[in-house]
This record gives sequence, C-alpha cells and structure tokens, in this order.
Amino acid sequence: MENKSFLVPSSIVLAGVLIAGAVVYTNGPRIYDSGNIAQVKKNVAQQQIPADLKLRDGDHVLGNPNAKVTIIEYSDFECPFCGRMFAETLPKIKENFVKSGEAKFVYRHFPLRSIHKDAQKAAEASECASEQGKFWEYHDKVFEKQSSLGIENLKLWAKDLGLNSAQFDSCLDFGKYSTRVDIDYNEGLVLEINGTPATFVNGKLISGAQPYEEFEKVIREELK
Repeated sequence: MENKSFLVPSSIVLAGVLIAGAVVYTNGPRIYDSGNIAQVKKNVAQQQIPADLKLRDGDHVLGNPNAKVTIIEYSDFECPFCGRMFAETLPKIKENFVKSGEAKFVYRHFPLRSIHKDAQKAAEASECASEQGKFWEYHDKVFEKQSSLGIENLKLWAKDLGLNSAQFDSCLDFGKYSTRVDIDYNEGLVLEINGTPATFVNGKLISGAQPYEEFEKVIREELK
C-alpha cells in the first residue's frame, strides 16, 4: 500500500483552475509582456508546447548541456512530495546519470500559490541566489529546511551561504524575479501540469514523487 503514495502528486491543482489559468483573468496566473514571455503568452493562447522541451535561456542545469537525456522537473519548494523527490530520487539520478554525462537535470518553478503560501517567494529567493551564482546551493538549502519556510528564513539561509545580504534582501523584497518564476509557471500550465513534482524525461512525463526505479527505466530506454 505504501508504494501507491508515489503515484499521486503531493498537491493537486483543480482541473478548473488549470483551464481557467490558460486565460488571463483577475485571479489567474500572471502573464507579462516582457522578454520572451510574449512567446509564452502565445503558447498559452494557442495551446502549443515545444515537442521536446528544449533548454532555454535562464534554465538551471546540472550536468552536461549536451547530454542525450534531458530531465526537466517542474517543482514547488513548499511541496512535500517535491521534498521527497529531492531527498530520495534526485541523488540517485545525479550519481548514476548526471555525473556520467548521460543526462542533464533542469529545475523549473511551478509554485502552487493557492495552497502553498510560501512557494512563490521561495522560488523568487532561489532566483535571487542565482543572481549571485548560488542557485543550486540555495535550492538544496531550501529543500533541506522545507518545514521552516518564511521570508526571514529565506533571507537567513542566503546569509548562511555567504551571499551579499543587502543585495539578496532587496532582490527578494522587491520581487525582482517574480516574472522569471511566472515564465516557468505559465509554461507548466501549457504543459497541463496538475501537480508537483512533474518531471519530463526527454519529453515523457513522470508524474509525482515516483521512486528512482521508475526514472531509471525511462532514462535507460532513452539512452538506447
């Protein structure tokens, strides 16, 4: 019975919310007209998605950029199942496929704002850390401390990692990267993601905090 828990994403977004999310309305996801968000806006309107989920500027990538297998996770820092993915599955993927150069791992944001009150700011905080060259260190810290999210701790963890506190705090307080987070979120809506984590292996969706063996099977198939 326990294994069945892997099959269900930690936090399910109601189908009606996702459908409504594809249209700009007062309570829906924010869609901006800056930078490449114009293309995202077009994708949302036309329900067009990149067939192979290619890398784009600004992606956070672990491993060889030219690896045969691309693993893209849409995740929420406050989601407990995303925490399970981070703690139990990702380390094995990194050890067995990323280090060897066979696969690259990409993190994208999908904060479930309606049920996770700290997810949006945690995502923005990771981008503020990225601005100072420490996205992955901050990513790891937030998941390790997932049970104590909040603005004060988000700032404290940045200080613990040696980031410039004044720069980080200003970045977070003014929402400098809210648009950056929304780009990922809106693309997730286009992909019809309805829970987190949602992970694509060369475009093939693995939904929820699946055990490592499920990822290994798909990855090895893609490496043939």
